[in-house]
Amino acid sequence: MALILLFQGFLFGGKTRRHSSIPIGSAAARAHGSFRCRTMETAAADAATDLRSDFLQVLRSRRRNPDVPLCVELGKPVKNPVYQSSIFPGSKEVMEACPKENVENFKERLIEENIYLTTEEGEQGRLPVLILSLKDTIPQRKPAVVLLHSSYKCKEWLQPLLEAYASRGYVAVAIDSRYHGERANSTTAYKDALVSSWKNGDTMPFIYDTVWDLIKLADYLIQRKDIDPSRIGITGESLGGMHAWFAAAVDTRYSVVVPIIGVQGFRWALDNDKWQARVDSIKPVFEEACIDLGKNTIDKEVVKKVWDRIAPGLYLQFDAPYTIPVIAPRPLLMLNGAEDPRCPVPGLKEPHVKATELYKQANCPENLKFIAEAGIGHQMTVSMVKEASSWLDKFLK
Repeated sequence: MALILLFQGFLFGGKTRRHSSIPIGSAAARAHGSFRCRTMETAAADAATDLRSDFLQVLRSRRRNPDVPLCVELGKPVKNPVYQSSIFPGSKEVMEACPKENVENFKERLIEENIYLTTEEGEQGRLPVLILSLKDTIPQRKPAVVLLHSSYKCKEWLQPLLEAYASRGYVAVAIDSRYHGERANSTTAYKDALVSSWKNGDTMPFIYDTVWDLIKLADYLIQRKDIDPSRIGITGESLGGMHAWFAAAVDTRYSVVVPIIGVQGFRWALDNDKWQARVDSIKPVFEEACIDLGKNTIDKEVVKKVWDRIAPGLYLQFDAPYTIPVIAPRPLLMLNGAEDPRCPVPGLKEPHVKATELYKQANCPENLKFIAEAGIGHQMTVSMVKEASSWLDKFLK
């Protein structure tokens, strides 16, 4: 609650100035305004630091030895990627719309790396990573972009995007999120993991566990000699958009952020009875909780108890109104569908307003942009892919 009040005080503290006895336009007024601005900036910075510390503490709370050495193991290309749901027709073509440079002998120059990083002990602590880049005649540090897949897919699904960014001089990176791709032992692995998390409370497969992996991934990326550690972008679709959002909130090494159809107000959805579409996307865990809680139907109480169990703080201190603003002043582009039932646009008003104020205070309002594409539900579109590409180029190239 203290964190929430601090943000509110920072954002709405301007009301105090109307009652000040200092003459407007005087040197004293200017000095007072400058001091107040610095104080507000300090308060915002302190709030961001506290939030990151609290979030990191939650992430660490369910690790199996979170301090294992960051080991790198060589892997091989995956021949038969695991998909846990059917692929929508045309969705591959959307990714193929990403701008691609016409590079001579592209396939011959393309370097593919398959590695595994150790992020914690246990089977899920082995993080599969796919990296594409172009072979250079002269070694140089490049910008990197981390691309994150949606629910039930895998890193190989992102091949068109990886190749497009690699062709434009990026080190393009993709991972399998928890219980996906190489980390899935069945076609129901992700759903099973969510139910297990509800039952046992020892993992956080919805968003948080993969965010931990992304922190460890950043540890690795900044050590690579072919990557400029100050130019690492992160983007993703749906679940991947949520991963990008939360990873950037907790880890400032992700310097440019583009969550696609991922940002949402979890508390707003509960308060406005708009939680159903999100629940339907991972329904088995809510159905199991409904039975365990002795209820006949899934209701708001069931939803809150599930979030409390599998993603503590998701609709409270780590919700969008608090984690989106702490990304400032780093460039942030949020892309949503105006008719998306899983990420309702009205639920983004508060985080957008708060973030806008912080970017203004940091004198870089141009670093924040929010686009809600008219007539679009929960889907990534060609225009979103192109907007994300332009944003990353603008701030990383």
